[in-house]
Amino acid sequence: MTMERRNFLKLLGAGAGVATLGLAGCATTNKAGARKVVVIGGGYGGTIAAKYLRMQDPTIEVTLIERNDHFISCPFSNLYIGGLLPDLSSLTIKYDQLAANHGIKVVQAEVTGIDAKAHIVKTSAGDFPYEKCVVSPGIEFRTNEIKGYDDQIMPHAWKAGPQTVLLRKQLEAMKPGGTVVLSIPLAPFRCPPGPYERTSMIAMYLKQHKPGSKIIVLDANPDIVSKKGLFLKGWKKHYQGIIDYRPAKKVTEVDNKNMTVLIEGIEEVKGDVINIIPPQKAGHIAHVAGLVGPDGKWCPVRSFDFESRNHPDIHVIGDSSIAGAMPKSGYSANSEAKVCATNIVAMMNGRKMTEMSAINTCYSYLSATEAVSVTGVYRVNASSQAIEAVPGSVGVSADLSETEAMYAESWIKNILVEMST
Repeated sequence: MTMERRNFLKLLGAGAGVATLGLAGCATTNKAGARKVVVIGGGYGGTIAAKYLRMQDPTIEVTLIERNDHFISCPFSNLYIGGLLPDLSSLTIKYDQLAANHGIKVVQAEVTGIDAKAHIVKTSAGDFPYEKCVVSPGIEFRTNEIKGYDDQIMPHAWKAGPQTVLLRKQLEAMKPGGTVVLSIPLAPFRCPPGPYERTSMIAMYLKQHKPGSKIIVLDANPDIVSKKGLFLKGWKKHYQGIIDYRPAKKVTEVDNKNMTVLIEGIEEVKGDVINIIPPQKAGHIAHVAGLVGPDGKWCPVRSFDFESRNHPDIHVIGDSSIAGAMPKSGYSANSEAKVCATNIVAMMNGRKMTEMSAINTCYSYLSATEAVSVTGVYRVNASSQAIEAVPGSVGVSADLSETEAMYAESWIKNILVEMST
């Protein structure tokens, strides 16, 4: 990526959502939920939506509901698996400072349902009326598509936390000369470059600590889905003879006792450590609340404010939403949250909404010191009303780079601070 493009992206990202749409907002008449927004999910999307709602209009009462008292970032958790991070503490945030700084009511509870007609979010801690609701629940897994799957034997580690720790412990316990099997689902899935970064980090760990070992990558997709050239270059440079990449290999069944996976019911592959990343769908509450579309997987939304196509006054952001050309990533969720919050505030105050303009950047490590990135800017196509990439805005790094690794480290630190303060 040239410096000119990088500067362009920074400027466009800083000015996102400046233009206005000729769409006047209209507040609901639900008295109990008047001037109240309930945000479900305390990750990359939910924290930012709650924060920006309060920043743009402190008269709106914002409640953030999250089942946990902390959040662990999935981005960068591959570095822990590869041994570059001693633990997950640098990727962990809590909500107390965010709540105190912006007057957000944070409730630790399980959301059990949403009564869209009555405008009420139902939780284990009681009911919460709303005028607008923002749903940012991340992903769940379609484990029913992999016969016999048990994540305690073959961890996914695709939600950072105990699963991430389990996979690292399994790698540490594996004897030298062992085989790791990594299964990648068909796209779309959370963080398109993530499985290939994980391949790199595991290969790095094997090279350093498990001589004679290898990693077999079974990719259900016909090819590497993101940053292909850069990953192949990095693998050839650092991990020749360690990575065995096999495209169009969809795992449909596992044998936990014999530590094998079955590809389309035909080909069997055995491993000492098996990392299954299952196919994915919108978070559980999206299904319970009837926000999922006809595909039974993801949530259709209105492109300029992410309002659900199924239920008015409920907005779905992040991995669960169908956001056109925008990938399912932490930075996409961050950008979508800002657009969503801005237009919710406009609607609740009877003002015109802003045009959707968003940015995504995704960094991937190839070695302990080198990383690559992909960046894009997104807008709504005036004719189709679909989210598309701005022509000429999507680009990848020119090469593996220590500078990109420095940018990546700065990015994760800054975005976690933005989420937690």
